[in-house]
Amino acid sequence: MMVLVINCGSSSAKYQLFNVGKRKVLARGNVERIGSGGANIRHQTDHRVVRRKVNCPDHYFAINIIVDMLTDKRSGVIKSRAEILGIGHRVVHGGEEFKESVVITPEVKRSIEKYSELAPLHNPPALLGIKACSMILKDIPQVAVFDTSFHQTMPERAFLYGLPYRFYKKYGIRRYGFHGTSHRFVAEQAVKVLRRPAKGLKIVTCHLGNGCSMAAVKGGISVDTTMGFTPLEGLLMGTRSGDMDPAVVFYLMDKELLSPEHISNILNKESGLIGISGVSNDMRDLLKAMKGRGQAAERSRVAIEMFIYRIEKYIGAYQAAMGGLDAVVFTAGIGENNPWLVRRIRKDLKNVVSKKAQFLVIPTNEELLIARDTYALIKKKGSRYNA
Repeated sequence: MMVLVINCGSSSAKYQLFNVGKRKVLARGNVERIGSGGANIRHQTDHRVVRRKVNCPDHYFAINIIVDMLTDKRSGVIKSRAEILGIGHRVVHGGEEFKESVVITPEVKRSIEKYSELAPLHNPPALLGIKACSMILKDIPQVAVFDTSFHQTMPERAFLYGLPYRFYKKYGIRRYGFHGTSHRFVAEQAVKVLRRPAKGLKIVTCHLGNGCSMAAVKGGISVDTTMGFTPLEGLLMGTRSGDMDPAVVFYLMDKELLSPEHISNILNKESGLIGISGVSNDMRDLLKAMKGRGQAAERSRVAIEMFIYRIEKYIGAYQAAMGGLDAVVFTAGIGENNPWLVRRIRKDLKNVVSKKAQFLVIPTNEELLIARDTYALIKKKGSRYNA
């Protein structure tokens, strides 16, 4: 029942090895700085943590290093790679094609490559990891778990933009939503906490980290979400602007003589909490700065208030969209570690939401969900592997 979960970035490869039956992580780690002279691995088990520099020019070497570490006599947790039942990959974008996790085939790989146009920073490294596993762990089936798939249940009124319909048909311009694996996991956990059937529940899930998104989950399915065609839309985030008038883009490009690449960099990497505060994209730093004096303290306060305001606004909107509210779930780095935030939002909305609505903090575990999906698909009768 060993499942290896892989999450490849452009210069990293994170991994966890699960014993799915026991819901236990046997080992976890990260190969960092792939393609540079300073590549290294951090490998952790229950008994030890290993850090070492490695020669890792590409993702093929990274996957080899991971497998070697897992089977190493001193730091490993399995005797051979044959003990790995399956490999689950986090893939950011599956377009409209993938409404659920799938066993990876040559056709699936071609689709992941096709959707790289919509997720150029995320799909290509995921595909590199998949191809590396196909070569190194040849006979072990692989599964793709898509961030976008959970939101494919949204109705047209929620996912379409007010653009000419031909652009949706020609280019697929629509709201896709992201963080779907996290939203799905915590929504399922909330059902267990509430001890009620999922079918009747109306839940708002808040994934609040450096990247932030919210989802309206009605009857166990996503009916709306804050992120859109890209992860830029929606809430104020660590470095992303979130919702804004699109005409601002043209205005700034004209006034500042900005290229498309430059304005994209501003909106994605220089905005949000860091852009407003001028201090940091980290909530912990803003809370410290706010206790001081001067401009940094005031701008940090404004950034935090903007952050809270947008969350509260979307909770109200989603309550209206679902026709009620049973629970609000907070998760991810900010959501899980700032009880003051939950108390503040609950207090602010006490006259807006039902008194019966519960405010829950539930740690996300996307890797466990990926491992579960991988195991279920591989064990399912009729599954074939030909990646």
